[in-house]
Parts: sequence; C-alpha cells; structure tokens
Amino acid sequence: MSLPVLTEQQALAHRLHAHHLDVPLPAGGLAQAAGACGLQNSPPGAWETAAFVRVRETGIAGLHDALYHDKTLLQAWSVRGVPLVFPTADAGVFLAALQARPGEEPWIYTRGIGLAEEFLGMTAGELLPLVRRAAALERDTVQTKEALDQYLADRVRPLLPAEKRPLWDAPSMYGSPGRQTVGGAVVSFLLRPCAFGGQVVFGFRQGVHPTFTAPARWLGQPLPQADPDAAGRELVRRFLHCYGPATRQELIDWLGCSPAQGSRLWDATAPGTADVTLAGRTRRMLAADLDALPNLPGPQQAPLLLLGPHDPYLDQRDRGLLLPDKRLQRLVWRTVGNPGAILQQGRVAGCWKSKTRRGSLLVEAVFWQEPGPAARAAVQAKAEAWAAFRQMPLAECQFSVLA
Repeated sequence: MSLPVLTEQQALAHRLHAHHLDVPLPAGGLAQAAGACGLQNSPPGAWETAAFVRVRETGIAGLHDALYHDKTLLQAWSVRGVPLVFPTADAGVFLAALQARPGEEPWIYTRGIGLAEEFLGMTAGELLPLVRRAAALERDTVQTKEALDQYLADRVRPLLPAEKRPLWDAPSMYGSPGRQTVGGAVVSFLLRPCAFGGQVVFGFRQGVHPTFTAPARWLGQPLPQADPDAAGRELVRRFLHCYGPATRQELIDWLGCSPAQGSRLWDATAPGTADVTLAGRTRRMLAADLDALPNLPGPQQAPLLLLGPHDPYLDQRDRGLLLPDKRLQRLVWRTVGNPGAILQQGRVAGCWKSKTRRGSLLVEAVFWQEPGPAARAAVQAKAEAWAAFRQMPLAECQFSVLA
C-alpha cells in the first residue's frame, strides 16, 4: 500500500496552523500559544515577540504578569538546553520528558565537557550526581548565570576527593579563566539535566540579568510529579503537531539529545501517527493532522508576518521548505545574531532587524526580491504594531532588496 503524498503547500499550511500563524489566537490564548512547542527566550525577549504574533491584544504587561506574577507560565532550560517559556501546568512535558536513561548520553549541551573531564580525571557520569546534590536551591535565589555556576561549584567542592579540589578551583579552559573556574564550567554544562529533574528554574529578571531558584521557591510549591514516559510521548506529539511531517533525526536535532534517547521517544509515540511522503522522503505526522489537511486554508491566504529571531516556526529542521536557497539560509540561520524573518505565504521572503535611535525604533526590512506595494504596506503596518508592543515609537521602516 502506497503512502499518502503531501505537497509542500500542504505541509506549510499545516505548520502555519499548528503554530497559530494563519489565524492568531484570541486574547487569553497565551497558554495555548506557549504550550504548542514552547517559546524560546534566547535572545532575551524572543518569547515576547513570538507571543505577540500569535495572540491578539497581547501586551508586554500581560506577558510579564503571566510569567512573573500569576506564574501560569514558567521559564526553564528545556529542549536543546535553551531557555524556554511554557505553561507551568506542562512542566512535565517540557522538563521531565527530557530526562535521559543510563547510556543515553551525550546531549548537545554537554558535548564540550570532555576537556574538563580529562583535566579532573572524572567523568560527567561521576560529576552529575554531585552537581545535582549541590543544586538544592529551595532557600536560595542567585542572580546571573555566571554567579549560579560558581555558587554551585563552591557547594560541590567539599563533595570531591581532597586531591581533586585544587583542580576544581583551577582557572577554566573554556575562554574566561579570569572569571570562571573548572568547577564553574562543569556546573554550566550539567545544569540542564538538573533543570529537567525539576531543580532549577528562571525567576525574576533584574535589569539585564535573570535570577535562578528552585521551582518550589518560585512557585510556592514543588512541580507536580510527572510520568517521564507519558510526558515523553506527549512532547513528541507536540513536536509532530508543530513540525510534522518529520523524521526521527529531525526530532533528535530539535531535542538536542542522543540518537539513543531520541529513538526511544520516537518509537514510543508510534500509535496515533501516520507515515507520509514529502519531497520524496518518508516522514511521520499525527494521524489526526493528516485527516485535517483538506480543511486548512492554503499558505497563500496566510498574512505577512514579522517573526522574531528564533521564533518556533523558524525552528523547522528542514529549512529548505521555508527557504530553498542555501545562500539565503545562511543569512537567516546564523551561529549567533539571527535576524528576524519576513514570512510571506509560509516562506521566508526576507529578513528584518531593529535598533534604537534616540528613544525610537528603526526597523530595517530586506527582501530577497522587489516587494510590491501591498507587501511594503503590510511590513510597515506590522513594524508599527511591533513598535507599539515594545512601547516605543517607530522612527522609520527602511526597505531594501538584497543585491
């Protein structure tokens, strides 16, 4: 029996709908938007822009209330080790689901720890339990990631054999020897698994620096116990809903986990999924999403949008679907300093960035091809709305075409 064949237009229509980018959610839909696949908050403020394009009548004050006061949203290190904002009620999905079983290392966020392991003569498997013991923050709130690393390193130190302590206190070999010790570097690598175990979350942001503490201290109660297996199945279902049709390797890349862990999660979620063909490759999606495809509007009906850097929609692993030209891909998906993306009919039609100029915002929009008057007007309107959301006047919206 042959597999269903999906067109790229159908895949784009589905993903736009799953990310709530074809029709924005009504006011009050913030938890639904954040719960789809989480909202990355790197660079700081990225999650706010992602929420703005998904939920009507979204204001900065309301977002901050949800995260910092009502605490219906929570921020913690999650998939790929990034700071992620998600519904507090879904902590099991975005944290407990990521806990690895023995033999499922390494993770993408701990691969660089080898230099410290060799220097200390200890493995990450030996060091992680010590960091977990130290990461009991029920009575502590620490400001800045650098301070947290060293604070926990100081708490690990007495747990080490005496001969290891001078090595632990030695200057880091990772680029900041004057500001970080080897112990601080080890803690930095191993904090993500501690977060998955529900030990550390982000608290209030004080100026440009976040604070860190235990969930019980932040929320007033511990995170509810979650079944990691059930949470894992739910996390993969959310991935497939937002990024399907997808492959096993795309899931592994999105999670930032080892092939062993990713394969376990992938195989456990097989019930309720369907294999399809997209662009000549066999991929998987939720069966319910496959059934819903005929009822979705085509991507040509989707509004033009200004997506911020690291918007979840841009986190598709098959970037060619969004932007076939690999040269242009390198302008959008950089190692550091990603611009925003101009999204038109589900694909990336250009990039944009902003800067502050004498208390106002200047938006620079670069199209790959000459935009028509309607596209220019739409970008201008979106830039004005985004500036108002950021509570700053828009000084100017500049347009150019890539040479």
